[in-house]
Parts: sequence; C-alpha cells; structure tokens
Amino acid sequence: MKVLDYSEIEGRSGSYIGWLALLGVFLALGGAAALTMEHYGHAITGMNNQVVWGMPHVFAVFLIVAASGALNVASIASVFGKSFYKPLAPLSGLLAIALLVGGLAVLVLDLGRPDRLIVAMTYYNFKSIFAWNIILYTGFIAVVYVYLWMMMERRFNAHTKKAGVAAFSWRLILTTGTGSIFGFLVARSAYDTALMAPMFIIMSLAFGTAIYLVTIIAAYRWTGRELGFSVIARLRSLLGTFVAAVLLIVAIYHLTNLYITQKHDVERFILADGGVYTALFWVGQVFIGGVLPLWLCWHKRWQSSVTATVVASLFVVLGGLAQMYVIIIGGQVLPLEMFPGFDVTSGFSDGQVARYTPSVYELFLGLGGVAIAGLVVSVGVKILRFLPVSLADSAVDPHVKSAAGKQ
Repeated sequence: MKVLDYSEIEGRSGSYIGWLALLGVFLALGGAAALTMEHYGHAITGMNNQVVWGMPHVFAVFLIVAASGALNVASIASVFGKSFYKPLAPLSGLLAIALLVGGLAVLVLDLGRPDRLIVAMTYYNFKSIFAWNIILYTGFIAVVYVYLWMMMERRFNAHTKKAGVAAFSWRLILTTGTGSIFGFLVARSAYDTALMAPMFIIMSLAFGTAIYLVTIIAAYRWTGRELGFSVIARLRSLLGTFVAAVLLIVAIYHLTNLYITQKHDVERFILADGGVYTALFWVGQVFIGGVLPLWLCWHKRWQSSVTATVVASLFVVLGGLAQMYVIIIGGQVLPLEMFPGFDVTSGFSDGQVARYTPSVYELFLGLGGVAIAGLVVSVGVKILRFLPVSLADSAVDPHVKSAAGKQ
C-alpha cells in the first residue's frame, strides 16, 4: 500500500457554509428546547411518572451506542492488523468522539436540572451502573483522543496498536455498560435479561458502520476527492454482516422471552398487541432497519451502486432509532412488576399500559445532539488532517480492480 497524504478540507464553498448553517439551525432549536424545558419543567413534554425516559433518551442512547461502533473501522486496522482500513482510521476516531459528545449533550440537557450534574460528577455510588457509565463515557473520549494522537503523530506511530487495543477494549466495556443499564432493571419486564449487553454491542457495530459509510461518502463527494469503490464495497459488506447479526440477536432475545412463561405478556405486547410499538418493531426495526438493508447490501443488482449503499446505511439508522424507541419507550409503558405473581390495581394507573406522546421539545433536543455530532466532524476535518487526499482503488488496494459505482 502506498503512503497516503492527509490534508484538511478547504471549507470555503457555499455548500459547506450552508451545511454549517443548517447544523446551526438545529443547534439553536435544540438549545431553545432545552431552555424551555429547564424553565417550565418536564410537564411540557410527553414524559410522565411512568415514562421517565423519553425521546431525548432514544437519540442519546442511539448516539452513544453508534459512537462505539463508529470506532470499529479503526479497530479493524490497528487491533486486527488489516492495513486496508488504516487510511480510514482517523475519521473513525473523530466520528466516535463526535457521536458520544452529541449523545452526552442530550443526556445532560434532559436532566431537568442540569446543574445537578455536579452531584453526579462528585458523588459516586459504585453499586449503580449509572455511576460506572459516567466514568466509561468520559474515559472513552480520553482513550480515543490518545488513540488519534498515536495515529496522527508519526513519532508515536509505534504505539498505535497498544492505544488501539485499549480503545477497542474500552468501547466493548462501554457498550456493555450501556446495555446493562437496561439488563439490570429487574422491575421492567421488557428489560431484565443478560442478552441486553451483547445485543447492544452488536447494534453498535451496525449503527456505527452505517453512520461512518454515510459520513465518508458525503465527505469525499462534497469535497471532490476520489473515493475508490473498493472502500465502499468492503464497508458495505461489513454493514450487511452486522445487520444480519442484529436480526439474529433480536430473534434470540424474543425467542428466549417466548420460552419464559413470565415474559409472554411482554412479547404479546411488542410483537402483536402493542399498536405503535408493534408497528415500529416489525416495520421500522425489522423491515426498514434489517430486511431492506440486507437486500441492498447483498443483492447482486445493487452491489455496484453507491446510492444503494447510502440508502441502506440510512435505513439502518432509521431502523436503529425505531429499535431504540421500542426498547426504551416500549419497555417503560408496560406496567412495573411491583409484586410478581399478583395483580396490582389502584387509582394511579398501576397495572395499566402507560401513554406517551413525544413533544416537539424532545424531538428538537434530540436533533440538537445529532447536530452537535455533525458540527464536531465538520469542523474537525477542516482544522486537522483526518481525511486522505485520495482513497482511489489504486492507492488503498492496488490488487483490487477498480469498479466505477453506478449512481
């Protein structure tokens, strides 16, 4: 493989400035939503005593999980020694940090009392998975920062593998911790399973790869740089594999619940009688986020289409958001199992399926987190050399025949 040159993007075009302006609009909307929720309280949102994690948490958890998966490209290069992916690694690290920062920003601004974050940062209950995740999230940013430093500073390139192994291990622990937030909640029948941790790890691979594909294709198309089809083809193949793995682990999760008599009510709600949650599961999660991407990634008709790859990636993102909505919101609307084996009824909606309708404030706050991630990446590639000047087939893999992608 040739030694590739890296450079910043110029960032002077009207399209780039327009893109930053669009991100600025969503940032402003997100900021306004956070201030409004801070002033009036969560009473103006769709959240209530039964559903305490709303749409902002759907976006936040999705971004945090995707951040771990976005680092997968860099991990393949340094940890598993696949030199083909080495030119793609710096952008992978930047995208991982950006997505995590965007997700954490949404979480902090949705606390209701953001000033209470100081308490969470100074007092730790190490029996709580939430306390551990604060350390995991902030530590991930520090570890990936060092990893990027080792990659991009030639004097320290010899330490890249060690930093890569550390980042790879940390991100697995981070995603395990995020999944364990739900797996350890025994009062929620839809959660309370050890499968949550591996399921979140596999989901992170699919979500992160999809976002990385969209990012790198957009970056090279908008800047006029050459992006060889071999890069897209390999990433598309990875995406298809991860999507298939997500469908498999989701099937195992539901088959396991169907085997357990205690979980039958949960499964009936999600798979058949849950209304919008059932629709989101079958149409959003399974069909749009699973079946369609697999068809676009693996069918011969679309193997040479860059557009099909982008569409498949966007479908994975939409399906991932639907999956998070079903897990987070669908798991909460089901009644708490306060006294196993007994029916509970009261005037406080105990034993009843809760109602939740997300407000526009929650939607704008979530989109604001996405805008933060986009802004970090957009400014990062302008300031530092994250992108190779060319990713032509002849530069990244001379042994692969060039294939011109159909539009």
